[in-house]
Amino acid sequence: MANTSIGDYGLLSDRHSAALVSREGAVDWLCFPRFDSPAVFAALLDEGAGHWSIRPTAPARISRRYLDGTLVLRTEFRTDTGTLVLTDALATGPDEDPHRLGSAAPHLLVRRAACAEGTVEMAVDFRPRPEYGLVRPLLLPVDGGLMARGGATVLALTSPVPLTPGDEAATGTAVLRAGQGLDFALHWGSLSGPFPDVHPAAEVADQLAATIRTWRAWSDAHRTYDGPFSELVHHSGRVLQALSYQPTGAIVAAVTTSLPEEPGGERNWDYRYAWVRDSSFTMDALWVAACPDEADEFFAFLTSAAAAVSGARSRLQIMYGIGGEHDLAERDMPHLAGWRDSRPVRIGNDAWNQIQHDVYGEILSTASRFENWLDAGGTALRRFLPDLADAAIDVWHRPDHGIWEIRGEPRHFVYSKLMCWVALDRAVSLAGRLDVAADRVERWLRVAAEIQAAILTEGWSDEAGAFTQSFGGTELDACALTLPITGFLPADDPRVLSTLDAITAGLTDSRGMVHRYRTATGVDGLAGGEGSFLLCTFWLAQAQAMAGRVDAARATFARAADHANDLGLLAEQTDPASGRPMGNFPQAFSHVGLVNAAWSIARAEATRR
Repeated sequence: MANTSIGDYGLLSDRHSAALVSREGAVDWLCFPRFDSPAVFAALLDEGAGHWSIRPTAPARISRRYLDGTLVLRTEFRTDTGTLVLTDALATGPDEDPHRLGSAAPHLLVRRAACAEGTVEMAVDFRPRPEYGLVRPLLLPVDGGLMARGGATVLALTSPVPLTPGDEAATGTAVLRAGQGLDFALHWGSLSGPFPDVHPAAEVADQLAATIRTWRAWSDAHRTYDGPFSELVHHSGRVLQALSYQPTGAIVAAVTTSLPEEPGGERNWDYRYAWVRDSSFTMDALWVAACPDEADEFFAFLTSAAAAVSGARSRLQIMYGIGGEHDLAERDMPHLAGWRDSRPVRIGNDAWNQIQHDVYGEILSTASRFENWLDAGGTALRRFLPDLADAAIDVWHRPDHGIWEIRGEPRHFVYSKLMCWVALDRAVSLAGRLDVAADRVERWLRVAAEIQAAILTEGWSDEAGAFTQSFGGTELDACALTLPITGFLPADDPRVLSTLDAITAGLTDSRGMVHRYRTATGVDGLAGGEGSFLLCTFWLAQAQAMAGRVDAARATFARAADHANDLGLLAEQTDPASGRPMGNFPQAFSHVGLVNAAWSIARAEATRR
């Protein structure tokens, strides 16, 4: 519900869409048939925007976990009379090939309620509200369940429990005894067809079993990392895979919109899109956590979406819809109260039209990591990548909105300059494979040296004793932690070590978590504040490990990882006072940071032996 703690939710994914299930057994967020489709249940953002709950009628002690190697959620309710086990999954479809997990997803949410011991009375409360709560559908009884019709969405609910439809919801109860179980399912369809079906119980059970097998097969095929924190890394790999959109290879930043950076604040954004930066970072992390064979999907998405830019080559869009859409125009949803009254609730994201120069470096950095996959991209990709390096030359000296997508005036952000340098550095390393002319490579080398000199002079502040947020300034930014991570400077360079110390002293809260920057400077053009940033805290751990401060890196890593919920899911930010998760959830950036920090700690410890 709209007052439920963000950390109380578990993620389900079929690599097309996602659901969030609360500890209480309520599906409070579900978008069908895509991650960015209008929500069918949106109680996450407004109590009246729809949910589907299955739970005991009596008070219960609740525990939960994912089934090993999967994102299939098992919630156990222990009452005074017995134990109810609820198993939830978004069906992934047939399990023939784990590398194509979700390719035949049927857009089906499956839920099994089983009594493990004693006797339990359970209640079902089904109240769909398509289009973010705007539609109150007709609930029509059919054999084996209900049909919900209203607006463009048609839903078929398989329910072995007889439900009584009312104006608001369809409800019912049932008593289960030890060994008994009931299979429920929600199938999506549209008014234009095909229509969804009510499924026989055996078919629902088969869908659940196939989903468990498919996730486990994927996990078994992507278990190459064996360093410290391996379970966290492997689980993060599954979460990142769950955030990928199988039909195109796009990767969403998170599965939610408008979970705030500050309760009651206005920093509420829609993250259900594919940022070039986030997607590139995610592919890099999957290379560590899972050695993905799906890299060709990601590069295919880039060449069909990012490469298809109208106008000048230097106007690369920073984000796209997961189907490759360019226009992601933002609008408010005034009928939704927002999570804990955090308004406005936004659909779409106007950052799509911002100028952010770091994207060139992120794509080329990922291309260099997956160099052996580039041939599969064909001539279009080999032509696209060198053009990105040339575009970085065109724009590096201009101001932009930066990685944090400020809504204030553009600035000469150090991180944007750094990633333009990365673009050229990685392009040079790929020149042989991309068959680039020597004079073009020489230009890349020359301009890379110019950018490096500018960062070392204008990006450094003697007053701050650190590399700063923007040229000529003294304000700190956690992005400076990426200077050693990208290979711009050695991690033990005195200026890097001084920057680590300055950020630890100046951007770290009382819980040891790192802020992106100080919002009080007004750089982002927004009112209010925000939480500490998990990605930035993992960056600190990574930079500490690279600098040989391995014990400090482990301590920083542990502080950040401890902010995962009981299912190992990380939000974008944490509240500095309470440590509670804040922002959209679960957040790809945070899991990316965990994977990369763990890998750096592993390498540092191996070197120290």
